[in-house]
Amino acid sequence: MADRDWNPLRRVLALPNESRGKTVFMAFAVSALCAVMVSGATVVLRPIQAANRAAEEQARIEALVRGIPGMSELLEATGGTLSTVVIDLEAGRAAEEVTPDTLQAALAEQSNWTALSDGEDIAGLGQRPDYVQIYLLRGEDEEIELALLPLSGAGYNGPISAVLAMQGDMNTIAGLAVTRHEETPGLGGRIEEPGWQASWPGTEVRDASGTVRFAVARGDAVSPYEVDGITGATRTSNAVTRIVRFWLGPEGYGPLVDAVQRGEF
Repeated sequence: MADRDWNPLRRVLALPNESRGKTVFMAFAVSALCAVMVSGATVVLRPIQAANRAAEEQARIEALVRGIPGMSELLEATGGTLSTVVIDLEAGRAAEEVTPDTLQAALAEQSNWTALSDGEDIAGLGQRPDYVQIYLLRGEDEEIELALLPLSGAGYNGPISAVLAMQGDMNTIAGLAVTRHEETPGLGGRIEEPGWQASWPGTEVRDASGTVRFAVARGDAVSPYEVDGITGATRTSNAVTRIVRFWLGPEGYGPLVDAVQRGEF
């Protein structure tokens, strides 16, 4: 009489292929293996995906800058580089302990986020990071010629992310680059079209009293504070208005804007 095989795996594999137990076991084993492979691929690919997103955003930023009249010449005159600064939003100045290299680690801590009340949260963020990385272009006299400010908020179908270029007066828009959105193609999705973004340069943000007046118009822009509206995309237009107003207001870059205009940055 042959000795009994006590190895459970070999015993299961020795069962007939039509055995229900063997079928269930193999289905479970294949599912588990696939789950492990997918999880492993996610871990391996995450840094690559993050790097690709960063490279794509950087390319859009460079295209945005070079598309602004006079900026190509200014870039060449200053060596063609933008300085990167992490801003303490509440203080309106460069962060003392957070650098571009440590920013992601800092934002992984909940203590470096500020909860927003319903009245403050017009961009639909829920909470706002205390530190944001911006890009500056300074002239030969070290005066700020251009500031690139990342924006984000809730659109009609999902998050919208963009980079807003401001002239050195911090009140005149130099350009816009939408870096991410989930808006409806052909309607709200037109926010990424160069034709619509072409209406942004020269638009003013605040009036003489300092009130943020920027808005996406319902039709053609009729005031210095408006950009052209998007036909059939009222909700997306309103979302963009709220996002810009939030980030250029007191809970966003407002303190930084004030500091630059006072000559303190």
